[in-house]
Amino acid sequence: MKKHSLENKFLKIAVQETGAELCNLINKEKGTEHIWQADPEIWPSHAPNLFPVIGILKDGKFFHEGEGYKMPKHGFIRYNKDVRLKEKAEDRLIFELIYSEESLKIYPFKFDFRIEFNLKGRSLEVKHHIINLDSREMYFSLGGHPAFNICLFEGEKISDYSIEFDREMELKKYILNDEGLVSEQTEPVLENEKKIQLTEDIFEDDALIFKDIPAKKADLVSKKNGKILSVKYSDFKNLGIWAKPGAPYVCIEPWLGIADVEGTDQILKNKAGIIELMPAKEFNAGYTINIS
Repeated sequence: MKKHSLENKFLKIAVQETGAELCNLINKEKGTEHIWQADPEIWPSHAPNLFPVIGILKDGKFFHEGEGYKMPKHGFIRYNKDVRLKEKAEDRLIFELIYSEESLKIYPFKFDFRIEFNLKGRSLEVKHHIINLDSREMYFSLGGHPAFNICLFEGEKISDYSIEFDREMELKKYILNDEGLVSEQTEPVLENEKKIQLTEDIFEDDALIFKDIPAKKADLVSKKNGKILSVKYSDFKNLGIWAKPGAPYVCIEPWLGIADVEGTDQILKNKAGIIELMPAKEFNAGYTINIS
């Protein structure tokens, strides 16, 4: 699979052209690989890009102006072989996917999707640029799904790791039903606290889904070895945290949007968390990964 690389004094990254998926994020000082290496026996991805939907659609489809459209979970950027490198500079990679006759069959809008990876010191900025090339409003969701290695040091286990936010808060997760739709049922996760302790079974009921999360920075922390990295996501309202139960990674997922709710009418413009973009306008949102 074709990859494109960047490096500076501190970091080296690689991005697969297919899906513009970040597949390496290496701390050169410590020789540490921070991105999950997509073990197909556990979870065969690294850091998918989510567009134009996040999560599951009810019955795998949505409706727009009376027409139904089938759409895979998390949209069609991940695994997409039509994504191409648009620009490469010393500190920057930009990938692009422009609408096609094929894309219009599953998503009826003319768009230009660009994702940019910028290296700045010990930080990687991931910037999304969505341009509406259509003559009407377009509707979409947008998100990241980076998976970070844990159990990085000899003798560590999952319970040696935690996610620590930039503030204390009351936080509740939204429960997914058996179809993967967001229910109205919630469970408290934090009560005037800032740390989520990882455990072997914390994701037995799927992802931790947080709507309108007040915190805008999440640190991945090792009990024995301190802060590993942080994800800053001030442009994103929602956050998902997930892994395959018992796997040695954790996904910290900034989201604009959410999976379909149980009571959805399946009309795209009514979808929870949907973004509306007017013709010829551009939408920008990004998050930053900082390696400690």
